[in-house]
Amino acid sequence: MLPQASDSWTLVEAAHLLNRAGFGGSPQEIREFHALGRSKAVDSLLKPDEPVGATPVPLWATREQAIADMRERAEQRRMVQEATRTMSAEDAEKVRKETFQAAQRENRERGIEAQGWWFRAMLVTRAPLREKMTLFWHDHFATSIQKVRLPALMMLQNDLFRRQATGNFRQLTHAVLRDPAMMLYLDTQSSKKGKPNENFAREVMELFTLGEGHYTEQDIREAARAFTGYQMNRSDATVRHNKRQWDEGDKTIFGKTGKFTGDDVVDLIFEKPEAAKLLAGKLWEYFAAEDPSPETVEALAATLRGANYETAPVLREIFLSKAFYSDAVVRNQIKSPVQYFIQLLKQLELREAPQGYTRLVLEQLGQVLFQPPNVAGWDWGKAWINTNTLLTRYNLAGFITKGSQEPPAGMAMSRGEAMDSGMEMNSPDAAKAVAKAAKKKAPGDRVANVMAVAARFWTGPDYDKIVPRSLRKRPEEMVDSMIFRFFQSPLPAKHRDRFVALAKEKEGVVFTNHEVAELTHLMLSTPDYQLT
Repeated sequence: MLPQASDSWTLVEAAHLLNRAGFGGSPQEIREFHALGRSKAVDSLLKPDEPVGATPVPLWATREQAIADMRERAEQRRMVQEATRTMSAEDAEKVRKETFQAAQRENRERGIEAQGWWFRAMLVTRAPLREKMTLFWHDHFATSIQKVRLPALMMLQNDLFRRQATGNFRQLTHAVLRDPAMMLYLDTQSSKKGKPNENFAREVMELFTLGEGHYTEQDIREAARAFTGYQMNRSDATVRHNKRQWDEGDKTIFGKTGKFTGDDVVDLIFEKPEAAKLLAGKLWEYFAAEDPSPETVEALAATLRGANYETAPVLREIFLSKAFYSDAVVRNQIKSPVQYFIQLLKQLELREAPQGYTRLVLEQLGQVLFQPPNVAGWDWGKAWINTNTLLTRYNLAGFITKGSQEPPAGMAMSRGEAMDSGMEMNSPDAAKAVAKAAKKKAPGDRVANVMAVAARFWTGPDYDKIVPRSLRKRPEEMVDSMIFRFFQSPLPAKHRDRFVALAKEKEGVVFTNHEVAELTHLMLSTPDYQLT
């Protein structure tokens, strides 16, 4: 077990835990979290009082409606096939093309709505660790909507990750074997006796459980035979093991021979110690720091094996460890785009973000939800930052803090007007508007159109709440209050002095919300703010 931190803890440590095990919070939320004490604070993360599914999914993403839609599409395909039999080749192709394009449009709109839904679920949840782990599993068992194409299946997979967020790693791996989105993504659906597909067999060993060097090519080939016969029923998204398409012959994997199925292979994998080491190392890197020491990995791996692959005990050990609160870890992790955006909104005490703008920004920053770049997931750490993404972060901070004060000509709309229009930011109508704006071919036009849609529904922070008028008469106190809100720990003197100087420039002049927004934007556009 890792050496534990002391029972006493500071506000800085409380903020650090809330940032890493979740997405941060307002000063008041940090103080309330700190008041629990270190151990009870960790307990509150691992056993939240918010039920799974507290943020209702869009109707089309429920299992019942997803099944109904799949059956309807299957019937539609049958009807098109029947209707085109008597048509000319040209007319038949036109009908098929129109039907396909209509389905594509619906999938595109639903995909955007799904991305907005999950982003908001992470923003408003009272179970931040559950959502943070859902994002972890989405990256670990990476699956992209670009290949799966069916947003409902991605949402069902997302629900699986959420329900198993701090649960059993081995059980989750078994579930992923039968997950429809994963089956389509790694082609398990087409893997049959005599024609095994090696994709899932390779990735389950290389990326999901063991890591390179802990299996052979022969193990992959034999495992691929075991993973044959798993088929998804496209009318109800259920998965069964079709033994007629399964290779029932003997396979030799990790030196053991038998008539193994896919589930047998997963069990064989978890008999190897490397399965615990790989996950232990990834959890430490995700929540604490890159390049964990072998001693750290082995300690966490021993806890994972001892807990029969339950992840909650490992997370508890990480969050109660002395190393987790060391200077080498605190404020030394580059925020991922999702972390950056959600943490910014939470610190500004905002419970919503423009849906279309959210997707546009995450796309430019390199972390679009439901769309990791490949089966290995996203690159993290320094890969998040380059000249373009840093500028985008600064522009994002500018739009969120000041955009509503300076909307594009003719695009201003109050929140009340937006509500009256019947088009809320996370509604299907908003998704359609964003999808339409995003179809513009020229990148500049596309960005401008999405920005225009976003600006119509954006009112920005309540600066009277964030920086009360009385505090604005005391520049140094105001700056220190804002530093705690956005950085949760003291900054180098030269950085603080820069903020104080800007505040004092306005001394004797009314420090309006515009000036507060300018100062806020400056703070959020610093190298310090890119770290958590």
